[in-house]
Amino acid sequence: MLHTFAVYVENKPGVLNRVASLFRRRAFNIESLTVGHTERQGVSRMTVVVDTDAQGARRLEANLYKLVPVQRVDNITAAPSIARDLALIKVAAIGDARTPVMQLVDVYRARIIDVSPESLVIETTGTEDKIDSLLEVLRPYGVIEMVRTGRVAMARGLATTEKSAQRAGQPTAAGDLSSGSV
Repeated sequence: MLHTFAVYVENKPGVLNRVASLFRRRAFNIESLTVGHTERQGVSRMTVVVDTDAQGARRLEANLYKLVPVQRVDNITAAPSIARDLALIKVAAIGDARTPVMQLVDVYRARIIDVSPESLVIETTGTEDKIDSLLEVLRPYGVIEMVRTGRVAMARGLATTEKSAQRAGQPTAAGDLSSGSV
């Protein structure tokens, strides 16, 4: 089963390598990995998708907390969450092929972000299944190049975020003033 972890880390050189090495040492294959800045200065968020069972997911979470640069780990697999993937797809589109490709782009609610005499570059965001489906209908026209971000996911509501923040000793969105933090 695919497990999705949101890992909050210090934004410093070598942190990505340390986290990825932990997965490698434990013989887990990372299915998807995305990293970006968060709303907090100096903190990055990794969204890591791993194929493992529940016991392996618990072991990974515990081991991630042992890494010094890791501030917080949320296993959002079972939580109500929103997951998206971004893809840029370059498709051969010469002459009469442009119109059907543009119609397919509209059906999938994607956007054409670059036009050249020989090709179109399409940007699409959605579930992995939606992007896979769009790729399949574009293949007959000639997919020249494609790049995907990997899954980014976020738990819905405050429940998961507050629980993890309290466990990590950080103030919650509600402003946990009882601990004296601001």
